[in-house]
Amino acid sequence: MTSGKVWLVGAGPGDIGLMTVRGLALIGEADVVVYDSLASKELLEKVRPGTELINVGKRGGMHKAEQDEINEILFQQATSGKVVVRLKGGDPFLFGRGGEEALYLRARGIDVGVVPGVSSSLAVPELAGIPVTHRNVSSGVTIMTGHQMEGGSLNWVSLARSGSTLVILMGMSNLEMNMYHLMEGGMPSGTPVAVVQEGSTPRQKVLVTCVEHAYEDCRKNGISAPAIIVVGDVVSLRESLGDLR
Repeated sequence: MTSGKVWLVGAGPGDIGLMTVRGLALIGEADVVVYDSLASKELLEKVRPGTELINVGKRGGMHKAEQDEINEILFQQATSGKVVVRLKGGDPFLFGRGGEEALYLRARGIDVGVVPGVSSSLAVPELAGIPVTHRNVSSGVTIMTGHQMEGGSLNWVSLARSGSTLVILMGMSNLEMNMYHLMEGGMPSGTPVAVVQEGSTPRQKVLVTCVEHAYEDCRKNGISAPAIIVVGDVVSLRESLGDLR
């Protein structure tokens, strides 16, 4: 049987209105949609009758399927001749393991395409009135994952002293330690921090605090994952801009 194709499709930050036209069209054409927890459930209502939906997402560290299982699901569905949409929150190649999946499938002769998505790392702060760069405030931005708290791959001193905006994804479970590392690396404890929960959606909550008090303030105010953490002086611009949704 002729192999099908796997499309790695970015679902954007949560608001269905920020989904790309190309991605939405592919969802409507797919035989199978393999989706993550962060992909908007409204998108799943756009499939045609008979489309198989496979949930492989995770919440709070609980996995529906491990990455090896997901790779195999995509491979098996494609080899049966189906058009598969692998629907991922944000953009497929930004901490979405889309690159891993594409390499796995290509190495096994599967046709793969990608549809970039609006990344939550940029969109969520923007919609909350926080430009991640501003020529008078910050000329750079570093996007990082909060999971690498104890790993050797992050240079906390360089991050703390870069002067660039830091955008931390998947960082709520390690928020306390990550803020500690930044202060230990030389970042002033009063550096502004914004934590945006469920950004771009009607459930969005925004907490503005500082590095020293970020963890405790989130705990007191019930701010939890999924959330984007923005660290840097650009956070102060929200006071003038307000919500931009």
